[in-house]
Amino acid sequence: MLTINIINGLVYGALLAIVASGLALIYGLRRVVNFAHGSLYMLGAYIGYSVALHTNFWVALVIATGAMFIIGALLDRYGLRLLQDYDPLSIILVTFGLLLILEDVVQTIWGKSNLSLAEPALLDHSITLAGMTLPVYRIAVVFVGVLVAIGLSLWLQKTRMGLHVRASSTDPTTTAMQGVNTDRLSALVVGLGTALAGFAGIVTAPFLSLSPTMGSSVLIDSFMVVVIGGLGSLPGAFLAALVLGQVQTLGAVYLPEVSASLPFILMIAVLIWRPAGIAGNRT
Repeated sequence: MLTINIINGLVYGALLAIVASGLALIYGLRRVVNFAHGSLYMLGAYIGYSVALHTNFWVALVIATGAMFIIGALLDRYGLRLLQDYDPLSIILVTFGLLLILEDVVQTIWGKSNLSLAEPALLDHSITLAGMTLPVYRIAVVFVGVLVAIGLSLWLQKTRMGLHVRASSTDPTTTAMQGVNTDRLSALVVGLGTALAGFAGIVTAPFLSLSPTMGSSVLIDSFMVVVIGGLGSLPGAFLAALVLGQVQTLGAVYLPEVSASLPFILMIAVLIWRPAGIAGNRT
């Protein structure tokens, strides 16, 4: 029983890692706290649902992720780029307003009822491991989360574009003076961050029902992941996501009376210990 709960915690942690990594990427480059990130996760799930109805899960995964990348690039060009010099409160109000707009758009197109998406046939079975029956799809989700973490880390650390992203995150003015088109780079990063949110939404759809408010809870958890891990730190976000996934899942089973408070207690404890987060730098 404990092992199954741990695996469920890993599944939720992997999903949080994918969503929060996009949020951390956007903040790291644009220094914009995007409160609409949860609604982008929701929108990706609904787009994937509609595409899957006419094709299959794998086609939906590709098309919806690509569509969210384009939406993210447009969001950067006509939204975040214009907001980065405004005060934080204005940014919060605008991005929160976008969240409400996207929720209304989803309700208008898909309705208010909960929807569900079938697991792909390739992964729609279980395996027996050490006497326990484990759904293959959920195990696959954990591996996908690990692959995303490794892929993003290698991209940022080993490629020229990753070097530009890290440089622009530290000093965009000097990076631009070196000949890097920081606006184009920002559109790429915000598009990638949005695509990751949409990708996580599609991956979530087979085992969590789709609803117009599904982005709210994951947004709160993603912000806690980013804060605990350290603002703008991808390694910190991945580690925090896995820990928070376990806290959420095990807390709901063994401490149901206080399970809703446990993530906040964890965040407060980490911030008292390290105010900049696990992998953040004090500035």
